[in-house]
Amino acid sequence: MPTPHDPYVRVRGAREHNLRSVDVDIPRDTLTVFTGVSGSGKSSLAFGTIYAEAQRRYFESVAPYARRLIHQVGAPAVGEITGLPPAVSLEQRRSAPGSRSSVGTVTTLSNSLRMLFSRAGDYPAGAERLDSDAFSPNTAAGACPECHGLGTVHRTTEELLVPDPSLSIREGAIAAWPGAWQGKNLRDVLDALGHDVDRPWRELDPRAREWILFTDEQPVVTVHPVRDAGRIQRPYQGTYMSARRYVMHTFADSRSRALRAKAERFLTGEPCPVCRGSRLRPEAMAVTFAGRTIADLVALPLTSLTEVLRAAGGDGTARVLTADLLARIEPVSELGLGYLSLDRTAPTLSSGELQRLRLATQLRSGLFGVVYVLDEPSAGLHPADTEALLSVLRRLREAGNSVFVVEHQMDVVRQADWLVDVGPLAGEHGGRVLHSGPPEGLAAVAGSATRRFLFAGEPPPAREPRSPAGWIVLHGVDRHNVRGVDASFPLGVLTAVTGVSGSGKSTLVGQVLAGVLAGRRTADAAPEPGAPVAHGCASARGLDAVDRLVQVDQRPIGRTPRSNLATYTGLFDVVRKLFAGTEAARERGYRAGRFSFNVAGGRCETCQGEGFVSVELLFLPSTYAPCPDCHGARYNPGTLEVTLRGLTIAEVLDLTVEAAAEFLAGTPAAERSLRALLDVGLGYLRLGQPATELSGGEAQRIKLATELQRVRRGHTVYLLDEPTTGLHPADVEVLMRQLHGLVDAGDTVVAVEHDMAVVAGADHVIDMGPGGGDRGGRIVATGSPSQVARAAGSLTASYLARALRAG
Repeated sequence: MPTPHDPYVRVRGAREHNLRSVDVDIPRDTLTVFTGVSGSGKSSLAFGTIYAEAQRRYFESVAPYARRLIHQVGAPAVGEITGLPPAVSLEQRRSAPGSRSSVGTVTTLSNSLRMLFSRAGDYPAGAERLDSDAFSPNTAAGACPECHGLGTVHRTTEELLVPDPSLSIREGAIAAWPGAWQGKNLRDVLDALGHDVDRPWRELDPRAREWILFTDEQPVVTVHPVRDAGRIQRPYQGTYMSARRYVMHTFADSRSRALRAKAERFLTGEPCPVCRGSRLRPEAMAVTFAGRTIADLVALPLTSLTEVLRAAGGDGTARVLTADLLARIEPVSELGLGYLSLDRTAPTLSSGELQRLRLATQLRSGLFGVVYVLDEPSAGLHPADTEALLSVLRRLREAGNSVFVVEHQMDVVRQADWLVDVGPLAGEHGGRVLHSGPPEGLAAVAGSATRRFLFAGEPPPAREPRSPAGWIVLHGVDRHNVRGVDASFPLGVLTAVTGVSGSGKSTLVGQVLAGVLAGRRTADAAPEPGAPVAHGCASARGLDAVDRLVQVDQRPIGRTPRSNLATYTGLFDVVRKLFAGTEAARERGYRAGRFSFNVAGGRCETCQGEGFVSVELLFLPSTYAPCPDCHGARYNPGTLEVTLRGLTIAEVLDLTVEAAAEFLAGTPAAERSLRALLDVGLGYLRLGQPATELSGGEAQRIKLATELQRVRRGHTVYLLDEPTTGLHPADVEVLMRQLHGLVDAGDTVVAVEHDMAVVAGADHVIDMGPGGGDRGGRIVATGSPSQVARAAGSLTASYLARALRAG
């Protein structure tokens, strides 16, 4: 019987997602870890049930009018939860923060630094004291008026807009212009204005070239289009837009990421000529502290900023403000993020870095008696940084809080006070609590997938590393903190790139190597002029052996619920054609488009194919409810009357990959997609699962599966960014079988990775460091796993040696 001071959070009848009416008791004031294979239901229990109920109760206490302004999750499907304190959630959100969001704004350290300059800065003689807002590039009082606080201005040149001057305008000399009708329209308008669109660009009058590319005029002229014989030819009024104007307009205003990315190829970012990249007005830049401007200090790694502040001294006000800053920086550095600078923009941070920044901020909040619910805080962490993370989690617990962590890293699981293991498998085969108690008690649970990895067993036989079939050699890599490095990547093997957070792994692989391979430079040749800036590499050899590059990252496969597993993999096209081929569809004249929920015709028009509608309530927050007409099916009644082997299109989208593999057996195009998804361990996902519900690790594996189902042509290099993020060790084994299969088929895999079990199974290891930020950016060790495990000066070596001994 629960008491008012019940020491347990007691959950009864949890049915969120795949949970099967779960009952579980979790002690408060503990470090509790939730484990289980991907899709087993652990996040549904920790976040979807416990945190969601705590949030719902909090919102119940908020004034109804204020509740309208706060984003809320719905009430969880649970019978009852007792003993639940207020909760704080720190999730691995993969949102896209704006370019003005930075390390300083996320941690609020920028506020303290601005206050320091405002109250204790050294002002020029006679200058008025400035408010703290005047030191922010994100306010009207502080932002440079020329670049509006961005620090860069975008420009373009004739060489960028017209890469091949031997072509005529009609032949596409102006590469920056759009394709299809819009590009033809601009060429026809130029023709009507009297410009020669058939002469090679280089032969045109320089003044005409200048006007065509850079004019701000937008003349309107009557165009008489030349069309194919038999087509109607009607004159129309065409408006001219110069290439520069088109590029700048597209880059600034287009909502299409693809169009913005294309426009960006024709632009160069230059430091603002007025503020020289500082982003601030001259008045703010005239104020110094310890002999440096605020722009100087925000550009320093936090470890260097700490040294400057400690040496600064100053009067009472300065001492108080610097002490506060140092106290706020300490937990950030403790979590292994001392290599970051305050001006590092949030979009360039990984979701793990963002979560740890928020965690560091919580350490300073002084809260106690709350439940912190964390989503894989060790994601993206080198084992050396994981030890610091555990220290921080213990401090939160010792301050009188409960820390509930969804985690796959066994080093974290072993340090838990209490373990909740969910499973035994994923999706409909999971959703049960197999163990709730001290970690050592899991040893007696035979059905647990976690047990085998938590407790040492028989190590598998050692695997002999493969021999390289060739090498890609990069000379003079110079990008971010990677300075003057020569790097060699073997072909035909699996290479793991390791190192502490911020050591330069993603820069070397995801930016430099990917950029050079995407550029397809000829072997043994130096890049074209300007390429070192674009790719950060002076020269590269061995590229002639590569036919194709596949870069698989953790960015979402879509930004709206309309994008889902089936649409991304192309499986939805196959399913729609199957429905269109049924006798009922042919009788009604339904084509494949009828079975799409994204276009009018077959979808439910009440909800526009969303499956739910927004309900506006007076003085209460808007809420979402199943569509009253289609009841969440997304389609209109006429479409749902057509069935395929007894199922409607909505019911097929609700199938898991595993169930769909049985249902669609005998359809080769569908079998290939579904087999690839099963092979990477995603059998528990539903075909219609919205992209917004997928984790970064799931998104990456979906991209990998999409590649696996394609017919391979030539030698492919696969670049992966921490492919095991979000994966239980049992799922890691499944994924690694696929990656080794790619290598066995003759391809090359290069993976940035922190999981030492994966690194131990690689053929070749490149270890970067020795530290992060300015203390990193060098290749510390390279060779086979056993060679790197013996390398002096490598932080990875001891952890890799332990993994090799364990298996």
